[in-house]
Amino acid sequence: MTGLNGHRVYLDWNATAPLRPEARAAMREAMDVVGNPSSVHAEGRAARKIVERARAQVADLVSCEPSEIVFTSSATEAAALLRNPLPGYDVLVEDTAHDCLWAHTAISAWPDRPKGPGHTLAWGLANGETGIVRRPERDADGWVHGHARANWLFLDVVQAAGRIPLTLSDEGADFSCLSAHKLGGPKGAGALTVRGGVDITPVLAGGGQESGRRAGTENVIGIAGFGAAAEAALRDLEAGLWDRVARLRNILEEALAEPAPETIFFGQESPRLPNTSCFAMPGWRGETQVMQMDLAGFAVSAGSACSSGKVRESRVLRAMGHDAETASSAIRVSLGPTTTEAEIRAFAKAWIAAYKKRRARANTPLPV
Repeated sequence: MTGLNGHRVYLDWNATAPLRPEARAAMREAMDVVGNPSSVHAEGRAARKIVERARAQVADLVSCEPSEIVFTSSATEAAALLRNPLPGYDVLVEDTAHDCLWAHTAISAWPDRPKGPGHTLAWGLANGETGIVRRPERDADGWVHGHARANWLFLDVVQAAGRIPLTLSDEGADFSCLSAHKLGGPKGAGALTVRGGVDITPVLAGGGQESGRRAGTENVIGIAGFGAAAEAALRDLEAGLWDRVARLRNILEEALAEPAPETIFFGQESPRLPNTSCFAMPGWRGETQVMQMDLAGFAVSAGSACSSGKVRESRVLRAMGHDAETASSAIRVSLGPTTTEAEIRAFAKAWIAAYKKRRARANTPLPV
């Protein structure tokens, strides 16, 4: 028997959230709409109506104007904007930012970078591995990172959107990226936000779709699911469902800490996403734990899903100052609104059993 009562338990919501029923229904309905949203006839207008409704739904989730939403294939595509000419002539990257920001940037924010106008700061609001929420600092000279300054902010809100209250204007974001599948929408749909009045060079040029900011016929089906998921996510957030998720996360950490007091929990003293627990047992490799839990019927992760299949220590934990052994021994358990206390306690029981077996093997003398 695996998981809970013979059923597998999914605890990897930060990698991708299960598809919401609302998103599935919206996508099915959109499949029957034949028109191209750029066409002016009735069929095209029907498709355009779906896209614009979703644009408003996503805008409501992050409290921006619908005109500031640019639909893309993913948050990674949105982050690719950083490679194009922006108001900033250099890009400074926050140390623990997601790989999609690092991959599309020119420089990192080394302490000896010169101070001056024009830089763009790329920043992850909520870290997908640890759940730690960090807001960038700003002074009279601009956004601060190390000894560098930036006048523009590109904010990664992929993990934050729908899980914590979020108003992009309050955060000071000039640009941001979102991903549908992190909040229960379909994979392959994302968004870039561009603050009103700011001009950009599009990542994809062609037919002038998305007000000339992202060419290519819109993925009407995926966008419909994105919008429905965003609306449902905002409803759950306002209803306080993530407060219950935070309590489950705390139950999990308490259940692990007592029998395994040497466990290192990351970010407990910091603001965190309500659903994320990242912890390490030094000397017990993260990928080994993931495989053992998988065999026991539980889906968890050893880090960002974008790094799956790569056996390496966590760059994020190393950037936080942890040593290589600790960084390679971490796993992430991420929950969602449908996670139950029974599932959490079943996982804790399975992990503790594996931990005790490992301890027993370590304490067994070798044969003479």
